[in-house]
Amino acid sequence: MQYRKLGRTGLNIGPLVVGTVNFSWLTNEADSFEVLDYAMDVGLNFFDTSNNYNAGKSEELLGRWFAQGGGRREHTVLATKVYSKPNEWSSPDPAKRDGSWVGPNDSGLSARHIRAAVEASLKRLGTDHIDLYQMHHVDRSVPWEEFFQAMDVLITQGKVLYVGSSNFAGWHIAAASEAAKRRNSLGLASEQSVYNLMNRNLELEVMPACEAYGLALLTYSPLAGGILAGPPTDNEAGRRSFMPKQESKKMSAFVALCDELSHSPADVALAWVAQSEHVTAPIVGPRTLGQLQQSIAALDIEFDDETLKKLDEIFPGPGGPAPEAYAW
Repeated sequence: MQYRKLGRTGLNIGPLVVGTVNFSWLTNEADSFEVLDYAMDVGLNFFDTSNNYNAGKSEELLGRWFAQGGGRREHTVLATKVYSKPNEWSSPDPAKRDGSWVGPNDSGLSARHIRAAVEASLKRLGTDHIDLYQMHHVDRSVPWEEFFQAMDVLITQGKVLYVGSSNFAGWHIAAASEAAKRRNSLGLASEQSVYNLMNRNLELEVMPACEAYGLALLTYSPLAGGILAGPPTDNEAGRRSFMPKQESKKMSAFVALCDELSHSPADVALAWVAQSEHVTAPIVGPRTLGQLQQSIAALDIEFDDETLKKLDEIFPGPGGPAPEAYAW
């Protein structure tokens, strides 16, 4: 297993991030534990979750997995997120509140919500610290000074080691990083964003921003929600029912190219993301052990220049970084 640094930090992570969004939802606990154990055994040490995945149940499942011992927590780089409250909205009527009602201060990135959210996540995860605490979304109503003050307190307390962002624009990364510099804080260690052959918007500004500020780039949805896995089976008939005609033509050309390469569309799509010089590690969200094993095998696929050119012709990017992509 070849490890790489999390941006400019000294933290080593594996070439794939194991996402847990399916755990306690599409994947039961026993099968989730099997996936997590296998990942640890083969050296994948980075697990990503969120406080709002499955109303907090994904964090709770990880907590029960850690509780089995055997070095599970000690050898895991644990990432979770803050922005939303994990519980769903219920009635604002005080007479009907059941404890899950979200009030005006129970979401976002205020210092108050961060303090409450981190304590709740630590409790669900059964741990005393989070290795990478990520903003799940930008909060335009909160000044960066307030956010980093809250994070600096958590870092001083040992409850958080590194801070990351998710779903940020390039200028958000720049603004946050400059605010952290003014506080002499380490600032952002990583950005987590969607990136795949069908969605290459990151190439415009997010990738250059991450490179300029030394952030790791962790990308999710490498298969574009399953579309890049190829033609659906009978049980997946609805997966591509809303695909635009133009995208359907691209997929036909993509599947034909994958047939020439003797690799499945899913493997080619993941390998393309994993081989990007700008991507630190793609995030996969396996439902089964077999899917994780397939994802690991895809890391061994190598593309020659001609194949990369054909993929660019089928799924052209935005034309390079901004502003060259749209200006002289």
